[in-house]
Amino acid sequence: MTIAYTPWPETFAQAYRKKGYWTDRPLTDLIDNAPQDNIAVVCGERSLTYRDVCSQSKKLAVHWQTLGLKCGDTALVQLPNIAEFYVVFFALIRLGVAPVNALFSHDENELSAYAKQIQPRILIASSRHALFHDALFFKTLCQSSDALQHALIVGKSEWAESLDSVLERSTDMPLHAKPSRADEVAFFQLSGGSTGTPKLIPRTHNDYFFSVRRSAEICHFSPSTVYLCALPCAHNFPMSSPGAFGVFHTGGHVVMASSPDANTCFELIERHRVTVAALVPPALALWLQAAPFHQKAITSLTLMQVGGAKLSESLARQVPELLGCQLQQILGMAEGLVNYTRLDDDIDTIVTTQGRPMCSLDDVKVIDEEGNEVAANVAGELITRGPYTIRGYYKAPEHNAKVFDDEGFYHSGDLVCRNEKGYLTVVGRDKDQINRGGEKIAAEEIENLLLKHELIVHSALVSMPDAMMGEKSCAFIVPKIASHGMKSVALRKYLRGFGVADYKVPDRFEFIESLPLTPVGKPNKVALRDVIRQRLTQDLKR
Repeated sequence: MTIAYTPWPETFAQAYRKKGYWTDRPLTDLIDNAPQDNIAVVCGERSLTYRDVCSQSKKLAVHWQTLGLKCGDTALVQLPNIAEFYVVFFALIRLGVAPVNALFSHDENELSAYAKQIQPRILIASSRHALFHDALFFKTLCQSSDALQHALIVGKSEWAESLDSVLERSTDMPLHAKPSRADEVAFFQLSGGSTGTPKLIPRTHNDYFFSVRRSAEICHFSPSTVYLCALPCAHNFPMSSPGAFGVFHTGGHVVMASSPDANTCFELIERHRVTVAALVPPALALWLQAAPFHQKAITSLTLMQVGGAKLSESLARQVPELLGCQLQQILGMAEGLVNYTRLDDDIDTIVTTQGRPMCSLDDVKVIDEEGNEVAANVAGELITRGPYTIRGYYKAPEHNAKVFDDEGFYHSGDLVCRNEKGYLTVVGRDKDQINRGGEKIAAEEIENLLLKHELIVHSALVSMPDAMMGEKSCAFIVPKIASHGMKSVALRKYLRGFGVADYKVPDRFEFIESLPLTPVGKPNKVALRDVIRQRLTQDLKR
């Protein structure tokens, strides 16, 4: 059984193979072909070699094989930054079971949506998450997913089988299963999305393996690379740009960090002689503040990668001085296209752009509202297609019709300028989406939940500038009655009651008599963003 997805047209697939981009290898080759005695992952006081990761993932796959899991099945995974994330991932890949890797910050609302879409056979989660202290939420998930039959918990559990108990058992049973075909779905990633329903991105072995290989090549990863995984390990950025998978491909090792907090990470950098770290701009800003007091701890750092949101030039210029390493900017999307500044670029290119595409068959255009390509250094929407950019979201035909054109170009909604050398600079966004320090919030999702409140007539969620996060969110509320008595703290509690992730809860609430409208009758969010900018300015003057 295979998982349905939108494939690349055969002419494109042939071109990608001829170029050597698609090699028809499974993602398990990332660890199976690595130097087995090398350290693969450091997690707390534990160190796992590639042999350890391979043997544990095979043992887990054998166990799941006995439960009847097979190629074409799906899995819902939610794990924090721990070595077990990779053991679980590669175990599922060995069986041809395609996981959705939810972020650890996701809650009931997000997990339920993913389960409804993929109908998973198994849940793999951590006892550290509040939802999995007992079986209550698992039973709820089973009601929305008829296929869900099994659960595996990392950590202690009284209601489900634990990973440790599986790995402690001895077994002589061979693994008969094989990964899905290289041109079939290996796993799903999460789209930031601009609509209320989370969109799933089907990744094949071929497209993702190429992205990893090419990224590792551009970033000069090698067996001596020591990579700090400080961002959530399920994010595309720390997975494949080049991320942990790029490290595995080159035989280096990954050091897991529980958070991107500077004190936590500096200690790990010093202890393990970390050479590469990857951050979003808000975390980088905190590192830069702390760095003068920890210079000895970070001497091993040679490369700082920054992506997820636009990095200001002022912060970018501080990296070499305060962190003592090179900066590399990255503009990537879970849907595919990844842009890097190169390690031999001049400093002005590195601090003022977000890089250029990583391969010759990345088709990139910058277009105006009429679909015409704009001149160099003129802002327009970024559209793209290529050997690792998907041709459609999973089971989302209506949305696909809106964001993929007849030529297969993905319309990103990102507004960029492209210079004469092909380097891109982000200038804004056309999507109704808020980028809160690298975490994407679909305005529609939160607006719809607010409209369920009995005292709210209209709502509109917009971005507001923030020096640390880049953007935060502000919810404009039109109450039913003037004397509504609603408070921000109560509305935040109300939204959390729906099980939404904390980062999606608005940072600020503004109550207004009516929403300004566009000529076609939609909420005028440009005007609302102007309003909140003015109020923020007034707040500073007080």
